[in-house]
Amino acid sequence: MKLHVWDVNLKIRLIGEALFNLLYWMYFPFITVYFSEALGNQTAGMLMTIPPLVGILGSMVGGSLADRLGRRPTMLAGASLKAVMFALFALSSSSSHWVNYFAFIGVGLGGALYGPASDAMVADLIPEKDRRQVFATFTTANNIGAVLGPALGAYFFFHYRSELLWTCTIVMLLYAIAIFLRIRESKPDTTQKVPSNAILTSIQEQWKGYGIIFRDKIFVLYILAGVFSIITIMQLDLYLAVYITQEVPSQSLFHWHDWSLRLTSTEVLGWILGLNGLLFVLFVLPATKWLNRLRDRDVFILSSALAGVGMFAIGLTTNIWLLFLITIVFTFGEIIRSPVTNNFVSQYAPVNARGQYMGASRLQFTIGRFAAPLTVFLSAWVPPMGVFTFILVCALMSIALYIKLFKIYAYEDSPSR
Repeated sequence: MKLHVWDVNLKIRLIGEALFNLLYWMYFPFITVYFSEALGNQTAGMLMTIPPLVGILGSMVGGSLADRLGRRPTMLAGASLKAVMFALFALSSSSSHWVNYFAFIGVGLGGALYGPASDAMVADLIPEKDRRQVFATFTTANNIGAVLGPALGAYFFFHYRSELLWTCTIVMLLYAIAIFLRIRESKPDTTQKVPSNAILTSIQEQWKGYGIIFRDKIFVLYILAGVFSIITIMQLDLYLAVYITQEVPSQSLFHWHDWSLRLTSTEVLGWILGLNGLLFVLFVLPATKWLNRLRDRDVFILSSALAGVGMFAIGLTTNIWLLFLITIVFTFGEIIRSPVTNNFVSQYAPVNARGQYMGASRLQFTIGRFAAPLTVFLSAWVPPMGVFTFILVCALMSIALYIKLFKIYAYEDSPSR
């Protein structure tokens, strides 16, 4: 689906979300360092366990509000909350670390409220056959920020933090204004009147709705399969970093007569992370197009297989060029999974509960992020190949659960529920 024929809602969101994600990645990778220096490593470590919990609650509430109040007001609330919290962060003095932490939590809550409504709007506006490509376009825009942001933030966050945070505030404020003025509602059956106390009365209804979702055997299998897949994929930032810095020796990347480009283990890790980000930006759209004819079932299974086998193969070598080759393998496992995840939920979810299902779907990422660091703890007692075997087993568990899921639910042959 060509960009020029997109609905204006999606064009505005693509630009706004791309700009924000660039700024987000200029501060997010360094926020733990900031709080560690201010409050100590142990306190910062404990504090960093709270944002995922806030994300769970925010995503569930955001999904419910998106279905009850509409996509537009929920997105507007999330974007406005982020703008206010960025302003609070920027206004707070460097000594007000707890105020800064509160603002950081608020930014995360705003994003969690915004996300399910944003995903549901794509599903509302895009025909089924084009959804993978559109979701892939948004993923590409977001990952451009993930590649460029840390490189810029390494300088701006530590030297011009206040200016960076004010820039985030202005961008989010302008984006909130654009949502208010230009974005139209896309929720089906928007003619239904919403009571004035909708937010308060929605709490009971939303938990009732999520109770139905979590009794849905097919969707629970989908979340469990996703958790094991995320555990595998998340190792790039966890055990893979530990393994490379501790086990991979310094070595030459290029030789030319008496000259050579020699990389330390930490520099090898940097190159691998850079290659991963670059591949993501360059190949999300092409890979989605190449695999467009495959069923979601086959893409999920192929993704878990590539990620699991690629991660396991890392433990078989310390040669830098082989590590680069293996990085390509497991990165493609991550790449092909991203667009299909939202596509599956948009197809499976009932139209009147699409926002809630989008919110519940994000649990797989939150739970996966909680469980993924287990490999780092495991490495204190188990040799590297034992840890990589555990990662491979997680990938195989994911494959088995996806196979079972699609045996129960013949997704491609079933009408939208």
